[in-house]
Amino acid sequence: MTFQNTREFAQQLDSQDELHHYRNEFIFPKHNGKNVIYFTGNSLGLQPKRTKKYVNEVMNDWGNLAVEGHFYAEKPWWDYHERFANPLSGIVGAKPSEITVMNTLTVNLHLLMVSFYKPTTTRYKIICEEKAFPSDQYMFQSQVNFRGYKTEDAIVEIKRREGEHNIRLEDVVAKINEVGDELALVLIGGVNYYTGQVFDMKTITEAGHKVGAIVGFDLAHAAGNIELKLHEWNVDFAAWCSYKYMNSGPGNASGCFVHEKHHHADLPRFAGWWGHNKERRFKMEPQFDPVHGADGWQVSNLPILSLAPYLASVEMFAEVGMEKLIKKRNQLTAYLEFILHEIDAAIDGTEFEIITPNNQEERACQLSVFLHGQGRSLFDYLMKNGVITDWREPNVIRLAPAPFYCSYEDMYEFGQILKRGILTK
Repeated sequence: MTFQNTREFAQQLDSQDELHHYRNEFIFPKHNGKNVIYFTGNSLGLQPKRTKKYVNEVMNDWGNLAVEGHFYAEKPWWDYHERFANPLSGIVGAKPSEITVMNTLTVNLHLLMVSFYKPTTTRYKIICEEKAFPSDQYMFQSQVNFRGYKTEDAIVEIKRREGEHNIRLEDVVAKINEVGDELALVLIGGVNYYTGQVFDMKTITEAGHKVGAIVGFDLAHAAGNIELKLHEWNVDFAAWCSYKYMNSGPGNASGCFVHEKHHHADLPRFAGWWGHNKERRFKMEPQFDPVHGADGWQVSNLPILSLAPYLASVEMFAEVGMEKLIKKRNQLTAYLEFILHEIDAAIDGTEFEIITPNNQEERACQLSVFLHGQGRSLFDYLMKNGVITDWREPNVIRLAPAPFYCSYEDMYEFGQILKRGILTK
């Protein structure tokens, strides 16, 4: 498609967008009485209007039924989490039995590492990407230290080549082969939070397994954003948060994937009663008998008030399907890229370097823009003029046009505000 940097063209694209009406399903912050242009769905998604109904339903059941809500609520709390298995399996490409929800993201990654990071005297190293999200870095450090290894010995970072912003797939595979028999675990982000690079998880998983390692992924920026086929790719485990592209609310519950090949394996785990045999859970037996499936990794009974917003969101995803979301995501992101290049070309001395890969297979919703010759003052201008975006040191603005609620006219209007911000600087 040949894009145009005009409001009329953007409005025409919106009129042709089969998902455009979903914009009205979300609550936008206001700036001067108008909806903001919201680019931070990669940090915290907007609130769906239907969320309040789901939360109020739990509140009413709690008030009217008290403890009996566990069994007699319209959606009984006892098996509330089971409602996620089918819609989430569609989002991440899994079997329903491979899906569970519990805790929050880093907590779940720690719990999964109990089962899947099993270092020996010779095989103890972890491969991760350079500049992984800090929480993952802290997790790796604490895990290897807890097991008695030194960080500098056990953690191997795959680095970017000099002068490049993204990690080459061949370098990932080469590093896996290089570490070889010493490699216990590959655990990287499916989408890098800083650059927006999408990793080839299928190839990485195959490479890790070939040298005898376990392979897992942090899907914080991938779930609800890209096509995932976790079961087909033979990924061992994964976890993701629900509050970014899946719009479940701040700090909300995390999803987990455990491949079915591990469901009957004798794996170590930190157990709790909600992971115990469902039919015998209230017999209060002393010996742990795990549920066969990802639910067997649950620990405590689940926070229903946190799950309610998540359920509202995943049911919206089930209505639309990832295929339609990805189709719009691709065109919307391409239009944003076009707008950025138009502004860059129109203003002398402006240099926008998009450090996210331009190859569609290696990017998703996010464009990370390095502002050469610009600085924090431009970010501040955008924020003060109704564009909510994200600043990352040293000089990067992350833009994530989420297809559920961002419009093409948003992209055009952003370009006009950006131009004014540069000219008035």
